[in-house]
Amino acid sequence: MTSFQNSIGIYRPRGTAPQRTVGLVLTAALNAGLIYALLAGLGMVPMPVIPMPITGRVIIEPQDTVLPPPPQPTVAPVAGTTSTQLNVRAEPSTASTVLGIIPPNTKVEIIGKDPGENWWQILYPAGTQEKGWVTAQYVTSGSSPEVPVIGGGQANPNDENIAIVQQQLNVRSGPGADFNSVGTLNPQDVARLIGKDANGAWLQIEFAAGPDGKGWISAAFVQAKGVDGLPISTESGAVVGTGTPMDTPQPPTPTLVSAPVDSDSAQSPAVEVILSASGSRSFQYSGDISSPDGDHEDWIQFTALTQTTLLSFDCFGIAVPTLEVLQNNSSVQEVTCGEKVLVNTTPGSIYLVHIQANSTSALQYARYVLQVVAIP
Repeated sequence: MTSFQNSIGIYRPRGTAPQRTVGLVLTAALNAGLIYALLAGLGMVPMPVIPMPITGRVIIEPQDTVLPPPPQPTVAPVAGTTSTQLNVRAEPSTASTVLGIIPPNTKVEIIGKDPGENWWQILYPAGTQEKGWVTAQYVTSGSSPEVPVIGGGQANPNDENIAIVQQQLNVRSGPGADFNSVGTLNPQDVARLIGKDANGAWLQIEFAAGPDGKGWISAAFVQAKGVDGLPISTESGAVVGTGTPMDTPQPPTPTLVSAPVDSDSAQSPAVEVILSASGSRSFQYSGDISSPDGDHEDWIQFTALTQTTLLSFDCFGIAVPTLEVLQNNSSVQEVTCGEKVLVNTTPGSIYLVHIQANSTSALQYARYVLQVVAIP
């Protein structure tokens, strides 16, 4: 019997006994592998790509997590009581729009204050989440309200392009004293500047009651910031230039003006305050008087709460006003500027405070602050 061996096994004729070929097959496979490796080393065939196992640690970069915004702190309203009738304004300034009027001895909820603590922000109308501003001096509370400072739309004293009013002055429709008055600003009011006239003597401000929400004030009676960079405007509001020329004269030296006439009297006092144990035990009133022109007297009425009432009277300016306390048209007490006086009062009785400028030939002006406190 004949047979032959090839690369994959043994050929045997039909009918012959089977042979074991495992060793031959392995030998052939090994020989083929060695030949392929040799050829690959010579560059005659491509090297096989053998995947390498990944060893070591796999570092997963952390992903930024978007956190929800922190909850806003809740301001607990502070209870207060009005000591007189008050205007509620949209912003903390007498130049702002009046939203409504609150009568005296009305409970209010204070939720904020302006940077100077001259104004309180309150919930208005009551029972809503709407807001308004009232002057702080006419709202009393058990202690100084711990409420946040709120800028709102008011001109912040720390901002640029603002003016801080030094004494009560008229806001006019144009840059000059011959233009119509469209309102007034009180001392320490802050106004936002938006323009000036050609020589910088008059400043244009945002003023809700003025034409197109604008007005003009004299630069002589304010402390102003950012004036040099203001645009130069005409009375119609048209911008005709920017900056202040180097040869522009400085604003004029402040001159005295007469106090605006408010037409109050003994029969119709400027304010009527009722001191009460459950409401306001004190109040503060400020005003101005002048002589011989302008408003030369003011009348303030209060109803006493206790048998002793403290009156404090401070004055600022050239004029030296006098103060007299009256009951039933009879003089009870006289107070001079800078004094603090205890006055014997009858609980429930009405008293009039008469503040009057001394008669002079030359114009004299003074601003005053009166504080009345019921002493237990």
